[in-house]
This record gives sequence, C-alpha cells and structure tokens, in this order.
Amino acid sequence: MNQTQRHHFFAALQAQNPHPTTELNFSTPFELLIAVILSAQATDVGVNKATDKLYPVANTPEAIYALGVDGLKQYIKTIGLFNSKAENVIKTCKILIDKHHSSVPEDREALEALPGVGRKTANVVLNTVFHHPVIAVDTHLFRLSNRTGLAKGKTVRAVEDKLMKVVPKEYMQDAHHWLILHGRYVCVARKPLCDQCVVTEYCDEFRRQQKKVQKT
Repeated sequence: MNQTQRHHFFAALQAQNPHPTTELNFSTPFELLIAVILSAQATDVGVNKATDKLYPVANTPEAIYALGVDGLKQYIKTIGLFNSKAENVIKTCKILIDKHHSSVPEDREALEALPGVGRKTANVVLNTVFHHPVIAVDTHLFRLSNRTGLAKGKTVRAVEDKLMKVVPKEYMQDAHHWLILHGRYVCVARKPLCDQCVVTEYCDEFRRQQKKVQKT
C-alpha cells in the first residue's frame, strides 16, 4: 500500500465513522485507565458489565483502594485473570494517590510504571483522554495492518512504529480507533467480511485473492 492509497484508506474509514471512540464505558480518565487494565485478554463488553456495577460504588483511586483486593474481586470476578487484575488495580490506585495526587498522569513513563499498564494501555489512555497522536496496537490492529499492507511488521512494536511513520497526519488522532474497530468487526481473523469492507480496493490481501480467482 502506497501513501496515496493510505490517504484514501483512512478517508473511507472516516466517511463511514466520522467520530470513532473506544467501546469501553468511562466518564473520567481514571475510569478509562481502570477499564483498559481490566480489558487485557477480555472483551470490552465483559469489562463494561463489570464496571457498570463497580463505578457507581467506587470510581476514584481512594474509593477502589478502600475496597481492597478481595472487595474489588467481587465486582470483576467475571473478567478473565481477575485475581491478578484486582491486585494490579489496587496497587495502581495506591500509586496514583501517593505520587500523582489521585490523578492519571499525562506521561508515558509514569503510566507504564503503574502495575498492569503496558505500552498498549498507556497509548489508549494518552490517545483517548489526552488526545496524543499515538496508536495502541492490539491483536485486531496488528492483524489488519499486516493483512492490508497498511503497515507490515513481525512484532506489535514494529507495526506501531511503522504506523507512526505512514499514517497521514490529518488522520493520526483517530487512526487507533478506526483500525481497532475495523479489525474487530470487519477484518476479522478467520474469515474477513470483505463484502462489508469499505477499503478493499486498497487492501493487499484482497487484491491477491482477486488475482487467484481470476486465474482459476
């Protein structure tokens, strides 16, 4: 995929979804941070079901820390890896209280120092809350980038670095959400829904498949 095609690629996604955002429910930066921590190896739907019960009861570092690990587990026990996630969330709350005045830091290094927060989680928070032009590469986005030829790489970080170089600046802010949503619902793993895709004409894999059909 060349740079002109990338422009058309993102223009098509923008026309289809002008204002993309995360599917995690949140109303504050802290709520998003906790939701993203909980979303590792879990679905956004499952996380939302848990936080919809948790946040009316506790939605600040102090309130969740007061629940303790065992208390928090009662709200998130339907989510995968809830034992370790509960411990990480409680530790994160303590650090936010002690070091950041109970606020979510607008700094990658500080975010990644929080238990349960890796580069992807930090990027989600930086992009969605603080509007930094960064891209969080999850499994959906990694697959889509390689399959379409948008940005190929053997590792998540390689794909992220390539995307940061090739995504047109005017689309950078929302690129993260467009790509994740498209990978989640259209460019799915086993059988991509090419008949529902608005960017097939720019997709390397789709063109390869078309050539195979023409040869048969």
